[in-house]
Amino acid sequence: MTGRLDGRTALITGAASGMGCATAQRFSEEGARLVLFGLGGEALHEAAAATGGIAVHGDVTESDDITRAIEACAGHLDIVVNAAGIILLDEPATLTDAIWERSFAVNTTGAMKVCRSALPLLKRQGGAIVNIASVGAFNASPVNAAYSASKAALVSYTRSLAYAHGPDGIRVNAVAPGWVRTPMSEYEMEVAARENGTTPEKEFSALTERIALRRVATPDEIASCCLFLASDEASFVTGAVLVADGGGRAPTHNRAV
Repeated sequence: MTGRLDGRTALITGAASGMGCATAQRFSEEGARLVLFGLGGEALHEAAAATGGIAVHGDVTESDDITRAIEACAGHLDIVVNAAGIILLDEPATLTDAIWERSFAVNTTGAMKVCRSALPLLKRQGGAIVNIASVGAFNASPVNAAYSASKAALVSYTRSLAYAHGPDGIRVNAVAPGWVRTPMSEYEMEVAARENGTTPEKEFSALTERIALRRVATPDEIASCCLFLASDEASFVTGAVLVADGGGRAPTHNRAV
């Protein structure tokens, strides 16, 4: 590896699994000092042990937990990656207040709270924020209305933050993944398989027919996108949304489940 993040401290939320965990591993390989924040219990501690990072167990919706994560940065922070997220399947006609509110609390408000708490440290020397959104922000699905809306809000917030804090030397960008082989997507395929009388693997296989590259992404591939946006290679990139969907952007009816 090239040591692109040598000497930098990165706070990564949702680091116990999926894209957050892969990003932690990639950043560690590039020399970053890591603070890994989120739920996940033992999995979070395992990720920290594998990357030499500090594990802070907590919920991005809880201000006290966020404060502990910021304190673990020991007064220096260069990079924030908001990878914590949830998906709760729903339909617009039967969407409950609880699903809507929880989706926004984690996917949008949680990211906002982490960014807001991180800004005082980032302002000291500048830095980068990467918010993991979703192509669902642009291609909504009838079975995850709350998720798609929360990710669209995260994209808008990313752009506002970028404009507001560009003069502070803080770059703020989003990655919008398509389908990625993570516990979240596996859950969606399990639901689809139950509804269609198939198997999760058959649902994944059918899904790839709607993607130009004919496959879903690995978490490592999204981690590479996060690395680019966090590194000096993206020094003039802010307020941008990097779509990483394998060429899968398509009309709403082509979304799975």
